[in-house]
Amino acid sequence: MATFGERYNDRGELIGYQVRIRRRGHPQVVRTFGSLREARDFAKVTEAEMIRGRYVDRSKAERTTFGEVIQAYIETVAPSHKGGQTEILRLGRFVREEAALCAYSLTNLRTGHFEDFMRRRLGVVAPGTVKRELALLHSVIEGVRKAYGMVENPISDVRRPQVNDARDVRLHTAGEHALLAAIKASRNPWLRPAVVLAIETAMRRSELLAIRWEHVDFDGLKIRLPDTKNDGARKDRTKGRDVPMSPRAYEVLWELGAAERPADGRVLGTTADGIKHAFERARARAKMEHLHFHDLRHESTSRLVEMGWNILEVAAVTGHQDLQMLKRYTNLRAGDLARKMG
Repeated sequence: MATFGERYNDRGELIGYQVRIRRRGHPQVVRTFGSLREARDFAKVTEAEMIRGRYVDRSKAERTTFGEVIQAYIETVAPSHKGGQTEILRLGRFVREEAALCAYSLTNLRTGHFEDFMRRRLGVVAPGTVKRELALLHSVIEGVRKAYGMVENPISDVRRPQVNDARDVRLHTAGEHALLAAIKASRNPWLRPAVVLAIETAMRRSELLAIRWEHVDFDGLKIRLPDTKNDGARKDRTKGRDVPMSPRAYEVLWELGAAERPADGRVLGTTADGIKHAFERARARAKMEHLHFHDLRHESTSRLVEMGWNILEVAAVTGHQDLQMLKRYTNLRAGDLARKMG
């Protein structure tokens, strides 16, 4: 049963009403509220849940703010993820710019809070970015939801923005020459080999940066990627893939191997941010601001299809598990297809 009592401070001033709930088979529950009505409402709901066997202790969620959970995720969870650095950057920005939302306790988070956040962000960034941010925040809450006694994740009911981010950007021969000419002025010596290898192998930026010399097989004309993005989705439970080495890729790697190698064994001795910023400056010099580094993977994939490779052969090189997704990368030039028609 529930009992109620008044709470006073040291000066004898009434500061709230305490409810104490005792029921056999459950630990004692004690809460303090600003009004007697709130205390009675809480007691009514809690006792009903206990009777139905659905009571969950939410005290931890009441004491923990959303910001504290995010910080714990940044420190203990994100570093173990492949894209952990990106998650840390995104969550760090969220904590700085959404201080009011981060101050809410987990029990007080509502779907409406994240719908408001989504509307604000859509005025600043693309829908695809907002969708990824909401997915990350959903994962942060989901990771602690059960342990903290939360019945539902408030982001689950947020209607995510429609995304149409398929890109039809091709790097024609003249554009490639202009880009490589602009790269010559880059202070990052790893940018040119990274760009050429991306065009020749269809590797993601993260995959390029993960290559070590032990993975390069000059005799077998292949590069072994031991750990790739889609390994968790592979039905055969294998990890990694072999990427064939084109003559141009062979030449770039041979030149890198002949030069002084990074002490840690990496082929490209730079970072994701290093490549990103150097590439952005180079594309600006080439007046190709529309070009993203990931478009180089898109271009490489399209070229393989234009060379006559079938979609399964292309998927073996690119690592795509979803062939429908692969179609987004195979925007063939109409002229090339017309020539095939005779």
